[in-house]
This record gives sequence, structure tokens and C-alpha cells, in this order.
Amino acid sequence: MEKFEEILVHGSEDELQELKSWLFRENIRLATAAKELEQMEEKILQEKVQFQEEMKVLNRKISSEQQRLREDSQFFAKKLEILQNGFQQLDIDRRRLDKEWARLSAEKEFLEEHSVYEGVSEVSVFFHGVKNPLALKKRYKDLTKIFHPDNLAGDTQIIQKINREYESLKREYEGFKQA
Repeated sequence: MEKFEEILVHGSEDELQELKSWLFRENIRLATAAKELEQMEEKILQEKVQFQEEMKVLNRKISSEQQRLREDSQFFAKKLEILQNGFQQLDIDRRRLDKEWARLSAEKEFLEEHSVYEGVSEVSVFFHGVKNPLALKKRYKDLTKIFHPDNLAGDTQIIQKINREYESLKREYEGFKQA
């Protein structure tokens, strides 16, 4: 600073011209630097605004994703509850079915032990009331139509028992004919 004052006060025309030229260049440099600084400040402000906008967008996305996650969590919690309730109901139904099965097994066992037709075969009831070989044959055909294994209500074991009973009764009727 002292040097400037000394040149201003005691300096020659060339020194003053040089100082003036330097001050002009310095002024331009400072103006350019100020302009660059202003541009940088404006750019930083624009970037700040853009950053804030991006942050808002990201915050909205985060909020919506958090909301979606909460909804998904609630949805899966409800699904889990439904599944748990379903499994509980299945367990209850299984227990009830086991009890029913045990009851029916006991009932079947009781009926087998205390059969109304003691000494009478199971399928002889099918031939009850048959008095002659023709009625026997007709009843046999009707029963085979009903219980044939190819039918919807067919049963192989029953048809085998029917066959044995038919053969037995047929032999009895043939024995009566010969006597």
C-alpha cells in the first residue's frame, strides 16, 4: 500500500501509467473473478434447488415405498392369519373326523358283535324271500347289475360274496330238485 501511495505522490508519468494499467487489469481481473464467483454462486443455487427438488422426489418415493411396504406387511400379516386360521380349522376338522371315525369304528364293531342276522351270511339278506331257482337267478342278475365293479356303486368284495351265496343257494335248489 505504501508503494502505491509513493508512486501516486512521487511517481513519474510512466510509473503512473503502469500503475494505472495494472489497476485496470486488476479491476478487470476482479470483475471477471466477481462475475465467475457470481456465476458459480448462481450455479450452486441452481444445483441446490435441483438437489432440493430431487430430494423431494426421492422423499416422496421413499414415503410411497414405505407405505407400500406397510401395506404389503399388513397384507402378508392378513394372509398369514388366514393361513393360521385355516390350519387351526383343519386341525379341528381332523380331530372331529378322528372322533367320528373312532365312533363309527366302535359302532361297526358293536354291530358286527351284535348282528341281527347271527348265523346268517351278510349277503343272504340280498336273497331273502327267494323261493325258487328262477327267482334266485333273476335276483342274482339284478344284484350283479347293481354291485358290478365297473358300476359307480360297484364293490368287488360284495360281488364276490354275492357269487358265493348264489352258488350255495343254487346248489341247495338243485339238491331239492333231485330229491
